Amino acid sequence: MNFTDILRTAVHALRGNWMRSALTSLGVIIGIAAVIVMVSVGQGTQAEIDKMVSGLGSQRLDISPGAGRGGGGARMSSSSFFTLSEADVEAIRAEIPEVQYVAGALRGSTQAVYAENNASTSWQGVQADFFDINGWTIASGEGFQAQDYTSADKVAILGETTRRTLFGDDPGIGQTIRLGRVPFTVVGTLKSKGQGGFGQDQDDIVMVPLETARRRLMGAMGLPSGAVMQVALTVASAKDLNYVQGEVEALLRQKHKIAPGGDDDFNVRNISEIVATRTATTNLMSKLLGAVATICLIIGGIGIMNIMLVSVTERIREIGLRMAVGAGPSDVRRQFLAEAMLISLIGGVIGIAIGVVGALLVGKFSDLPIVLNGQVVALAAAFSIATGLFFGYYPARKASQLDPIEALRQQ
Repeated sequence: MNFTDILRTAVHALRGNWMRSALTSLGVIIGIAAVIVMVSVGQGTQAEIDKMVSGLGSQRLDISPGAGRGGGGARMSSSSFFTLSEADVEAIRAEIPEVQYVAGALRGSTQAVYAENNASTSWQGVQADFFDINGWTIASGEGFQAQDYTSADKVAILGETTRRTLFGDDPGIGQTIRLGRVPFTVVGTLKSKGQGGFGQDQDDIVMVPLETARRRLMGAMGLPSGAVMQVALTVASAKDLNYVQGEVEALLRQKHKIAPGGDDDFNVRNISEIVATRTATTNLMSKLLGAVATICLIIGGIGIMNIMLVSVTERIREIGLRMAVGAGPSDVRRQFLAEAMLISLIGGVIGIAIGVVGALLVGKFSDLPIVLNGQVVALAAAFSIATGLFFGYYPARKASQLDPIEALRQQ
């Protein structure tokens, strides 16, 4: 029997009991669809993590105030006081040569107003290295000048979202806006960065010099001299990050006169550790979901094997008759193997279609990121073929080993 004859015979046999064939392929359909959806979610999540790494920086440390002790030894929250200062920034820059950029910052929220337009936005008072640390580039106008950082000049650089809300299509360079009640001159705009790794709009921001923010925007809070809310730094080489973290912690403990065994009044956050933890969690979930999809395929394959064994039992007389008229064991084996693979292949095609549609629906109606590519579809098709081949071989082999005389005696 040639390939065309085998295929025609397999199709005829499956059509003879199409309902059973459809139910048999159901396990493969579910398994293949699950593989596509789960792999697409896993790849989408990994892409989101890569985006977050790009936005936060894998060679970066963030230092924030830590909880300390109030009167009577009562523990106070970090928001109730400021433990970091510009002096800490300068000490890190001077004493740890592996640090590439370091900057302190203040932040808050305010109402930005221009003519009849206004925007509820956030602001950050920054030092010069802040732009390099966070990957900000100037889209139009210019950045802050050296004297802007020292003289508390009332100048501002706008993020794209804030600029668009206040000025529409106009870049707004040279215009005067109000942050709260304080007038500022717009000297530049920032290139758009879009949504951040945690879903926030990174472009909804106004940048001002650090000293300007301290005097003009936070004057009523009575900050300690030189206080900052955050210190951020980057290293030139990622392999130095853990070493620099230890050096920064030791330096700050020394400058803040923290006794051995005492609680730190600061927190150092290693971005790479956070990303590594999230990546490990995502990989674990991907493996778990992949295991679920694999189990579905195995169940579907077992269903194929079971039905094919039943089919062999029901068609013993047919098999004996074929052998009696000249069909060899290899012909019988190929016929039943073709039936198993055809069931699996049809289930795989339907499963691929359902999986692609399902992945698109998941991406549309949920917050899960989805990445669909041809490799996922090819992998699913290979799985379906392999399932039919693996689980169909035993029934096909059993059919080919029947004794034709004994088979013809079956009623």
